[in-house]
Amino acid sequence: MPRDGGGGSGGDRPARNVLGGHLESCSTDPMTGFFRNGCCDTSPQDVGSHTVCVVMTKEFLAFSKARGNDLSTPVPAVGFAGLKLGDRWCLCAPRWQEAFLVNQAPRVVLRATHEGALAYCNLADLKRLAIDLS
Repeated sequence: MPRDGGGGSGGDRPARNVLGGHLESCSTDPMTGFFRNGCCDTSPQDVGSHTVCVVMTKEFLAFSKARGNDLSTPVPAVGFAGLKLGDRWCLCAPRWQEAFLVNQAPRVVLRATHEGALAYCNLADLKRLAIDLS
């Protein structure tokens, strides 16, 4: 089970999502997460806070590339196949927030978004773009 270093809280407790429940898997195809375990789990070593589980859009991929982080071009040397429309990915929370502010943010899977994202993103904003609220 993924463990959370607490983002500085120091505990070794099960990772929680932004809704307060168990952190669910984001994607194993493509394999995502700071730890490449399919979860948007985090630790103090994850300085980018790869905590927001998103569903990729063409608009966001273009936005990210324009900001210097090309997520769509494969990099075989590091085993990165490149992301495409519909892929789920653990995105850096500050990048999601940046995209949200200019109406370019991708949709969010709240149950797979780590509570650490709330240090950068407002829960109400994440909920506005959630695909898993019912």
